[in-house]
Amino acid sequence: MSVVENLYEIKKQIPDNVRLIAVSKTYPIEDIQHVYDCGHKIFGENRAQEFFEKQAKLPADIEWHFIGHLQTNKVKFVVPFALYIHSIDSLKLLNEVNKEAVKNNKVVNCLLEIYIASEESKMGLDLTEVFKILSSPEFQQMQNVRICGVMGMATFTENTDLIRKEFQNLKAGFDSIKTNHFKNNPYFKEISMGMSGDFHIAIEEGSTMVRIGTAIFGKRFMI
Repeated sequence: MSVVENLYEIKKQIPDNVRLIAVSKTYPIEDIQHVYDCGHKIFGENRAQEFFEKQAKLPADIEWHFIGHLQTNKVKFVVPFALYIHSIDSLKLLNEVNKEAVKNNKVVNCLLEIYIASEESKMGLDLTEVFKILSSPEFQQMQNVRICGVMGMATFTENTDLIRKEFQNLKAGFDSIKTNHFKNNPYFKEISMGMSGDFHIAIEEGSTMVRIGTAIFGKRFMI
């Protein structure tokens, strides 16, 4: 099927309360434009330089989500254009995002990346680290970042029971953080989990954002 047909097929499987992020990393501008022309305006990138270059060539009303590991020295390429950064995995990174947000006179929506997989290659925080960040004096002084929820990546496996358990753990972590730090905060409501191979399970377990690339764009371009 074409990219456009793939998009419509995926959209039929996602409820209205879940946001579809079309993950466009490594895919050409033309494919992203095709998806945009169909009315879909939410895209995700995971490489700062590629994100910076693409956003300059695409329509200004795209809602950009940065979903990949972000180095502090690359924050300046992302903050001016991203509505959400999904991959906050340290106080140092959050502080740098806040600094750049101040420079750009904006508030950046951020998700805390939680480590839920059994693979060591995956990144993220544990709950102890999350609570330490949120209780820190440094975080309390930040005015230009808004913590809106959590993000996690399940193990790359065909074991659906394991994937489901990991998503359940992320939902439990979200609930714990909400109760302890954001109980009366309406912004803390997002759970970014689920990709092309496991988004159905993620939605069943409470995802509010799914990050789908291959199922829309096809085989990934390597650059």
